[in-house]
Amino acid sequence: MNGSTLLAIAGMSLATFACRYGGYWLFSHIRPTPALRTVLGYIPGALFVSYVAPALFAGGPMQWIGGAATVVLMLVVRDLSLAVLGGTAIAWVWWSYV
Repeated sequence: MNGSTLLAIAGMSLATFACRYGGYWLFSHIRPTPALRTVLGYIPGALFVSYVAPALFAGGPMQWIGGAATVVLMLVVRDLSLAVLGGTAIAWVWWSYV
C-alpha cells in the first residue's frame, strides 16, 4: 500500500468522523422541533432507496430477483437487516446456480 492510498483512507476516515461528530455536536446544542424530528426520521429510508434504485434499474435478473426477494422477506420478517441479508443470499444463489 503506497502513501497516497493511506492518505486517502485517513482523509475519508477523518471526513466520516467529522460528519458523525458534527451531527452529535449540533444536536447537543439545539433542540429540534417535533416537525424536524419527523422529517429527520425519513432520511434513512430515503438514503437507502437512493442507493438501491439506480443499481436495481441498471441491473439484470439477479438484481431484480434479489430486490423482489428483499421486499417479500421484509413483509414477512419485518426486519430490514434480515430482509437485505436474505435478498442478497437469494440473488447470490441465483447467480451461482443459474
